[in-house]
Amino acid sequence: MSATDATARPEPQSGDRVLPADFVVTMNGALDVIADGAVVVRGTQIEAVGAASAILADYPHAEMTALPGRLLMPGLVNAHHHSGVLRGTAEHLPVWEWLRLHIDPMHRVLRPDEAEAASWLCYAEGLLSGTTTVVDMWRFMQGSARAADALGNRLVTVNYVGAHPDYDYFDTLDDNEAMLEQYGGRPGGAAGGGAGGRIYPWVGLEHPFYADEAGQQRAIALANKYNAGFYTHCSESEVEVAEFEARYGARPMFALEKLGFFDVPRAMIAHAVWLDADEVELIAARRVGVSHNPVSNMKLASGMAPVAEYLAAGVAVGLGTDGEKENNNLDMFEEMKVASLLGKLRKMDAAAMDSWQVLQMATMGGARALGLDASIGSLEPGKQADLIAVRTDTPRMTPLIGEGPYANLHHNLVHAVRGSDVDLTMVDGRILVQNGQLVTADLGSLIQDARSVVPGLFARRSAYLASVSATSPDGPAGLFTGS
Repeated sequence: MSATDATARPEPQSGDRVLPADFVVTMNGALDVIADGAVVVRGTQIEAVGAASAILADYPHAEMTALPGRLLMPGLVNAHHHSGVLRGTAEHLPVWEWLRLHIDPMHRVLRPDEAEAASWLCYAEGLLSGTTTVVDMWRFMQGSARAADALGNRLVTVNYVGAHPDYDYFDTLDDNEAMLEQYGGRPGGAAGGGAGGRIYPWVGLEHPFYADEAGQQRAIALANKYNAGFYTHCSESEVEVAEFEARYGARPMFALEKLGFFDVPRAMIAHAVWLDADEVELIAARRVGVSHNPVSNMKLASGMAPVAEYLAAGVAVGLGTDGEKENNNLDMFEEMKVASLLGKLRKMDAAAMDSWQVLQMATMGGARALGLDASIGSLEPGKQADLIAVRTDTPRMTPLIGEGPYANLHHNLVHAVRGSDVDLTMVDGRILVQNGQLVTADLGSLIQDARSVVPGLFARRSAYLASVSATSPDGPAGLFTGS
């Protein structure tokens, strides 16, 4: 791919920045890779992409950010995430027991300052490892928005809502509406409503079972009122299928359709592990996006999602880390490797889930599922300047072959690179990580702030669990009928 034609491109302007690199991995429709390439950034957007020699000739007075021993690629889209500070403390349980004994009790006692400290640290971790856009289902999300505003990442907020009398200890739909009112984002539009257009509020339910009929219908109504996306967990574990059949007489996706959850501007399901062929066909027809979270699905023994079938049907599939407690890190490069390996294992086919497919899920796939593919997900003129530089001068990237029958650059990115190999992260043309260091906040302070809230949070959770155990030998009640 060549630089934008000079007759069609505006004249160079003061403030233009040129970033030449060993390779530019565009993730455009043709999956062009440009050896000795460069990207021109003007303001918040990409102005041109092409061969470095042509770019440098066309923009002789631009500010130069040379990146030898680096490749440029789009910033990664983490399509499913929960902020938190429980890393390594909620282990070795299947998903519903894990929720009942660790996660739901934490939400009962969580305070706004604790939630905000978690978001600051999690977004910093993501930026350092190449994530420029994160979909965060969390609580007290005004604090999360403050963190994203300061740190510079792009953020889709999904309030962690319970709209049922038995689950009234989460955020409420009133909290969710407050975010919609304050930030007024329009998924699929040119910009979100806050932080210079980087914050996009959606409507969320922790799970459809966490809402009664009135709550479900209000969530749908909010998404339509604010032209917002709707996001929930569903079909994460096999036991959900039988429970949906018992409650609604239908498999999960058909039940959600009957309830009206797909009659919204945009719908997205996290996990979607246990869909059958008819459900895959349904969500493809209804343009429902999916976040594939392979590390979490493996850790909680939830199962192997039929991702190859989703892609074949045309479903928009993004890739997500899930939270720090069910992963236990936020490294999207690790997530890419696991997605590829798990896809091969599920199909018992070494050719399944190839490297380009996985790179697409981590970039354009997530952007498309969110309705943001016109703005982010690839390095193309007119898109937002969300990009990362990955080191190529490492053992993990050796050998590095950009083209020909042994081209391995894409394979190395998926199967070898780690998030710590990210050297530069840019969002909206602003450098947030440079030389592998966070530049928009002091990382040590963020770590200390997160550590400082943990003792109080754990003490209050322990006190709650002890109070419940005093009245119920089995501890807190579960989600399903009869539990």
